[in-house]
Amino acid sequence: MTIPAPPPPDLDKQTSPKGRLQRVSLRNRVTWLAAICVAGAVALVSVAAFVTVRDSLYQQIDDNLTERAVEAAEGPLVRTSDLQQVPVAFFVAANFKISVLSADGLVVGPADRPPMSLAELAVAKGETRDSLRTDQRTNSRVVAVPTGQNAALVMSTSLQQTQRTLAQLSVVLVVMGGAGILLAAAAGTAVARAGLRPVQRLTAATERVALTGDLRPIPVGGDDELARLTASFNGMLSALAESQERQRRLVADAGHELRTPLTSLRTNLELLMASARPNAPELSEQDRAEMFADVQAQVTELSALVGDLVELAREDTPQAVHEPVDLIDVVERALSRARRRAPRIEFDVRLEPWVMMGDATALERAVLNLLDNAAKWSPDGGRVRVELHPEDADHTVLEVADGGPGIAAADRPYVFERFYRSSDARTLPGSGLGLSIVKQVAERHGGTVWAGEAPEGGALLRMSLPGRAQDIEQQ
Repeated sequence: MTIPAPPPPDLDKQTSPKGRLQRVSLRNRVTWLAAICVAGAVALVSVAAFVTVRDSLYQQIDDNLTERAVEAAEGPLVRTSDLQQVPVAFFVAANFKISVLSADGLVVGPADRPPMSLAELAVAKGETRDSLRTDQRTNSRVVAVPTGQNAALVMSTSLQQTQRTLAQLSVVLVVMGGAGILLAAAAGTAVARAGLRPVQRLTAATERVALTGDLRPIPVGGDDELARLTASFNGMLSALAESQERQRRLVADAGHELRTPLTSLRTNLELLMASARPNAPELSEQDRAEMFADVQAQVTELSALVGDLVELAREDTPQAVHEPVDLIDVVERALSRARRRAPRIEFDVRLEPWVMMGDATALERAVLNLLDNAAKWSPDGGRVRVELHPEDADHTVLEVADGGPGIAAADRPYVFERFYRSSDARTLPGSGLGLSIVKQVAERHGGTVWAGEAPEGGALLRMSLPGRAQDIEQQ
């Protein structure tokens, strides 16, 4: 079986103008754009100047030539040696050729005569008033005006001097235009380098981040669009660095919290396995039961810790909040679950209507964590006060107060941090993630959390959330 060879590369695509343009750097494109724009402007100005000067010079030649011919035709006559009367201009004209052409084609004048054609003969016959033309053979301008009867005065002048002047002007325009284009290209290069220097720094920073993972901010100078772009990029780097720091802290804290139950679980399992070996000392039923109970407690703690970690990681992920949520329904569902978990605790509930845009599941988890925390610290038969009331026109407050020992003033700023557990709580079950999840949910919904002392003597935990007291329409 023969494997077909791969098709040859498409050279047309590789060498197409579009492909070549994409490989040109932005700085070179700016330079070329400036040069092309200046070249176009210089070309238009040069052409316009050349045409204007040319027309003006030719118009001056025509006006001067016609004026001299009319003066010669209307001027005095003199008699030559052959008894012919000719205009005085025959003897005083300088830089001009002059002759008199009769209607029958007879030419009278000096030996150096202007070129003749049917146009001058028509003037001599009276068929046309005058004529003005360019003779290509002699490269001269020829004018004919009537003089006397059945005759025309023909006068011509060379165009070489004028054409020489126009040639010099064209050279000057080309040289000055080329210098202007080079100057524009140099200025475009300088402007492109200066203007794109922040872009180059930004590009180098992104490449550095991609290669090294270094999230140091880029120095910002000025207040233009590129400076704002750099500031935005620095904000993105700061957010990314903060996210990485949270991830590292979460992994480190999780590893620390998991180490203790795993060590205890491994120790108990090793003892149980060692007691089952032949000739090994047997454990009493009481010790065996205590070990199994300890293993079961450690597994339960690990399950709760893993569940909290998963929930916390899910809360760290940005999610769209767009559903109308009735907070009374959320709190009542959380109360139903809390009552099943803590049947010996009485919940004193006072709720006022409040509607907001949010994630009902996440909000219910946050409220349940507040209730579980209060129930854990309340004594058997104790009462937990739950109130939901507006704080102002745009915010409501959920207060959960218990009758337990309360939170020490030194611990209150840290109770919502991940894995933080006060010295009194370290002997109690729990992972230290419940209140941090409450903080995550509140901040994701634009709210805040606060810990203080309740009038009942225990802890008071408050969660403030935005919204409104009246119903909102479905978006």
